[in-house]
Amino acid sequence: MLMHNPPHPGEVVREFCIEPLGLSVTAVAKSLGVSRKTLSSILNGHAGISPEMAVRLSIAFGTSSESWMNQQSQFDLWRAEQHRAELNVERLVAA
Repeated sequence: MLMHNPPHPGEVVREFCIEPLGLSVTAVAKSLGVSRKTLSSILNGHAGISPEMAVRLSIAFGTSSESWMNQQSQFDLWRAEQHRAELNVERLVAA
């Protein structure tokens, strides 16, 4: 079952990981071993969380990499479902 309008995982990182700890984007990017630009793209919803980033986040925040990937997958699937009618796919049935 799809979640109704799930948040982008970057929003979750910002609101539940970075802000409660009072950290800056620069400090978190350094801790994750990525550029500030890379992290900002995720936090602003312009980039998704890759499997490697999921592992980085899991190490940094003591979470599971699977949870980050599940959030990204749910977000991506919800967005794709919003354009279901535009896909121009015909249903296949047995002859």
